[in-house]
Amino acid sequence: MRRLPIFLVLDVSESMAGENLARLEEAIGTIVANLRTNPSALETVYLSVVAFAGVVRTLSDLGELATFRAPSLPMGSGTALGGALHHVMDAIDRQIVRPSLEHKGDWAPIVYLFTDGKPTDSLASARTRWQRDYAGQTALIAVAIGGYADQASLRALTEHVLVFDDRAPGGFDVFVRWVTESMTVQSQRLGGGVSLAKPDARIVAEAGAPGALSPSDDPDCVVLVGRCQSTRKPYLLKYERRSIPIQLAGTEIDASGLAIAGAFPINETYFDWSAGAGGGGTINTADIAGVASCPHCGNPTTIAQCACGKLMCVRGPGEATCPWCDKTCAFESGAEDFEIERRLG
Repeated sequence: MRRLPIFLVLDVSESMAGENLARLEEAIGTIVANLRTNPSALETVYLSVVAFAGVVRTLSDLGELATFRAPSLPMGSGTALGGALHHVMDAIDRQIVRPSLEHKGDWAPIVYLFTDGKPTDSLASARTRWQRDYAGQTALIAVAIGGYADQASLRALTEHVLVFDDRAPGGFDVFVRWVTESMTVQSQRLGGGVSLAKPDARIVAEAGAPGALSPSDDPDCVVLVGRCQSTRKPYLLKYERRSIPIQLAGTEIDASGLAIAGAFPINETYFDWSAGAGGGGTINTADIAGVASCPHCGNPTTIAQCACGKLMCVRGPGEATCPWCDKTCAFESGAEDFEIERRLG
């Protein structure tokens, strides 16, 4: 039986922190379980999982559906979309059996790319290589998760770009069914190009026109990283651009601003998946709104900055030991706004 290789390329950057990453991890298991109930998929589909943040790694090599085990997903800083595409192309070169006079080889590979952010590396060389050597014999289906994903850059890579509205009630279950049905359809219509299931327009829609390929700071998502003073474990603070009502001269107006989306516990592997330290420039505390307590110890303040420039949590004014550098810091109430190093997102 000829194989149908499917590569799942997953954005595990900081912008995925929270429900998106947990749901994506759960979705892989659900998709695999559903595919196993279809005889044609069970016979032909071979899956591989590639994750990318600041670095790119293969979590699961190409393997048959019957024995595939869904991996746990990491998290890191950065969205190396160009690097991810190069990584997949290298994997295709190594793992795909090409047709020859002796055997038919594998069916044309399919790449499902899922991202909710903006690339932090250059896409230019990856796009050139893809269009020159792979686009004609490999299907790339890009899925933008949520309203902050860079749809324009995805459209510059492939014509098959869809946008998943992650805010719709029950939408994620509908989305997972659509992905499963699309893979099932492809396993039944082999050799006929891209065959996707019809999406629910309320949940999944086509993206807009192609755009620029240049990486840039993300204006819609700001990520900060600190350490718990008590446990020394790292945590992530995520701010998203939202409509914020402001009272001005007795009139309420809507203004766009960066509001707290949550504080999330992370582990030390986060730094292994990150593209160096910081890298996202700085942001002033005056430009972000809202607070979140430490997800490890519950301290109410998570944006206390040591002289070393790193963030930690504190219970209130007074002395505290920095979990990054072990120096003693003194904090006062009502401190002025200051610059913080932001991550790549």
